[in-house]
Amino acid sequence: MIRSFLGLSLLATSSLAPMIAAAQVPAGNSAPQPVPIVDTIPAAKDVRFPGTLQVNVDATDTQRGIFRVTETIPVPAAGHMVLLFPKWLPGAHSPRGEIEKLAGLVIKGNGQVIPWTRDTVDVYAFHLDVPAGVTQLDASFQFLSATKNDQGRIVATPTMVSMEPNSVSLYPAGYFTRQIPVQMTVKYPAGWTAAGALKAQVTGSTYAYEPTNYEILVDSPMLAGKYGRVIPLSSRVNLNVFADDPAELAATPAQIDAHKRLVDQATKTFGAQHYDHYEFLLSITDQLGGIGLEHHRSSENGVTPGYFTKWDEGPGRRNLLPHEFTHSWDGKFRRGAELWTPDYRMPMRDQSLWVYEGQTQFWGYILQARSGLVTKQDTLDQLAAIAASYDAQRARDWRDLIDTTNDPIISARRPKGWTSWQRSEDYYNEGLLVWMEVDSRLRELSGGKKSIDDFARAFFGIRDGDWGEVTYMFEDVAATLNKIQPYDWAGLLRQRLTEHAPGAPISGFERNGYRLTYADTPTPSFKSGEASRKITDLTYSGGMIVSNGESKGAVTGVSWGSPAFNAGLTVGATIVSVNGEPYSADALKKAIRGAQTANGQAGGTPVQLIVRQQDAYRTVTLDWHGGLRYPRLEKISKGDSGLDRLLAPR
Repeated sequence: MIRSFLGLSLLATSSLAPMIAAAQVPAGNSAPQPVPIVDTIPAAKDVRFPGTLQVNVDATDTQRGIFRVTETIPVPAAGHMVLLFPKWLPGAHSPRGEIEKLAGLVIKGNGQVIPWTRDTVDVYAFHLDVPAGVTQLDASFQFLSATKNDQGRIVATPTMVSMEPNSVSLYPAGYFTRQIPVQMTVKYPAGWTAAGALKAQVTGSTYAYEPTNYEILVDSPMLAGKYGRVIPLSSRVNLNVFADDPAELAATPAQIDAHKRLVDQATKTFGAQHYDHYEFLLSITDQLGGIGLEHHRSSENGVTPGYFTKWDEGPGRRNLLPHEFTHSWDGKFRRGAELWTPDYRMPMRDQSLWVYEGQTQFWGYILQARSGLVTKQDTLDQLAAIAASYDAQRARDWRDLIDTTNDPIISARRPKGWTSWQRSEDYYNEGLLVWMEVDSRLRELSGGKKSIDDFARAFFGIRDGDWGEVTYMFEDVAATLNKIQPYDWAGLLRQRLTEHAPGAPISGFERNGYRLTYADTPTPSFKSGEASRKITDLTYSGGMIVSNGESKGAVTGVSWGSPAFNAGLTVGATIVSVNGEPYSADALKKAIRGAQTANGQAGGTPVQLIVRQQDAYRTVTLDWHGGLRYPRLEKISKGDSGLDRLLAPR
């Protein structure tokens, strides 16, 4: 057998030889060589920049969203110099600096224009030759905010401004950003107020911010507006709220108390505070672009109107503040070593996002329940939706969890047609499931004496008051867990990060006393989510999501391998009719109920849909007979289970 195989191999190789030769460059054809790439941008060094940047921003043109910037940059020495626009942004985990919105750049020295040249490889870098005798550069440019959503995030409206220093400043190459002194002044519209982590001297509507370094400046955004209020939550934490309509600022005492408990519960959970003071920057708006972005001493939080005024209609976006607040500990203070960079040019490597974002996602839900921002039942229902979503995904067949940490760079949150197969930033919610399993195993192995709270205090609760950064590697995470409770944590975590197992890692719920089940009616939390997103979510009832908004009947999601997928439905199609009736959400759900059989197998009347895709109409048969299914967590233990204790206030 071996000899025959070798003979066949030689024969095959011999027959391929003419084809291989033909694939080579034909004689006489041109065959260029690449031009070498020579990096002439100075690498960042941990030395002090000689001088202080002065950044002055006029943010008064809010109708057009034009920020006018003048910047003074000391010159260390005549000759070649490179100025950089921030590219790799913390919290974005990717090169998302909006360089395309920088315009009108003019650089002068001693009153004379100094020509600049953009780097041909790194387009965020500007080269210039500084003449002898020039001791400072005077740069001027504009940052042009998006004025429509298809241009990017809108950061200026007639009632509000989101001021992110990375968008309105340049910095010199060759230095760690923490070694570059800077002082920033911003002029806002008359009568406006502003909030942020940096203290300021205020003259009218002009804020002269305290001198700091460039790293802290970029990490200290400002939110300003016509209508705002400050709500103290503790001696060190404030909730700064701005809204399009002043009526949206009317928080009740009970609502304020819930936010105060968030601060209290987070401090008790982590056992330390890594800020001298912390500022929640909360915008309640449907005009300013939405956002949820962490910073060490503040966070940018954008929600739609109704945050306070529609409090009783469901949890809404109340998970946002617990999540971003947790980042002060997880992501800002403790940061994966490969994610920490000395400047905003060095690429980030995102492999630790399953901790940075995954455990933050976990604590966001735990803290919302512990504080009472969201009820325990709504929290359980939200966790059920997360578990069900990932348990139904086929994408784990080919793409493991750790690879999704590359998604911020791969896709930059651009829309996808087949998210259930392509995957997205699943390190958030699948990471949450992994940390739920870690908690359940700690409890089980220790006989209930240890839990993930012990990890939180050991890992994040060090060096109280320190708001620098302490980096870690995978081994540090596993070693901390092993000190709490001996186990092969490294093996378990590597398995969860790299496996292609069917279904999601949801065993932590059962180990903690709850089981994922399905019912024919949605939970209040599920219904609230459908209402806020203006959709009918049939992910578990045939495998599709349909819009109830302006594009009524439009298919906005199809689960790979589901009956809807097998029927040929796709994102971009619009359902026109259901079983001969004009499309409506009620008609579609009625038809799905009508097609249900006792065992969920074929036998009932299939749902007949007419769909339009581009200019073509076709009939689609949805071969789903399981009826309507909505996820929920069912308690399977008596008394307080591990999950009950996890969600209880400290």
